[in-house]
Amino acid sequence: MKVSIIISVLDSHEALRRQLLYMEKMGIPDDTEIVIVDDGSKIPLEYHGNLPVRILRLEWPERKWTASIARNRGVEIANGEYLLMFDLDHFINKELLDMVRTFGGYKVQFIRSIAVILEDGSFCQDPEVLFKWGYPKSRYMVRGFGITPHPNMFAMRKDIFLKLGGYDEYRVLNRQYPQGEDSYFKKVWQSKVDEGIYHVHTERPTIYTFPTGKMCGDVDFNPFNLFHNSSRATDRNKFYKKQIEKYGHNRDIHFS
Repeated sequence: MKVSIIISVLDSHEALRRQLLYMEKMGIPDDTEIVIVDDGSKIPLEYHGNLPVRILRLEWPERKWTASIARNRGVEIANGEYLLMFDLDHFINKELLDMVRTFGGYKVQFIRSIAVILEDGSFCQDPEVLFKWGYPKSRYMVRGFGITPHPNMFAMRKDIFLKLGGYDEYRVLNRQYPQGEDSYFKKVWQSKVDEGIYHVHTERPTIYTFPTGKMCGDVDFNPFNLFHNSSRATDRNKFYKKQIEKYGHNRDIHFS
């Protein structure tokens, strides 16, 4: 097996349905599997389609931000030489997947662009549609569809991920959101790069992301309630602090 796509999911069944329908249309090669980690959804996830999907369900005594632990558990059962990992509000295209299947390096990071998966599983980057989804016109006029990269979206050789120790679960379980485990993992990786042990691939394929959260003016912005409702409004979240400073506690903020 060449690639294991690992996605953690929490109470986002419609988003997952669209994601898998989109992948069905895109086509998944025989050397690629999809590992869905159900991170304690109230209603357990099911899939009855034709994709090579395995679902691993986790149970939690209390709700925390545990997506990174879910990734660790997904890696444990993954069969692929490479891990392709991204959050459910992100999605890949065939070009990115083919690149990961053939690049042969240690790690590749992605650049990000705004788009959505429609109800019928089709890709859409029509500006007028994205505005209806909450993407601010003011932001589009300045940045277009571009958005800054995120350390949690990458592909990496599985053996290297394990050697680096995966995500720090102590941080995840003992800190408020954001726990910083993604940045810490990247820091551990970067230390090995600086020592000349590994190198990051210079090519940066594009991964796509729904317009959610702070880019739409509210850290908890959730278009059409497509994703889980765990709040990002914490004292540790610098974006939430800036939001409060600018808008107060009004949770109906929305850029135009």
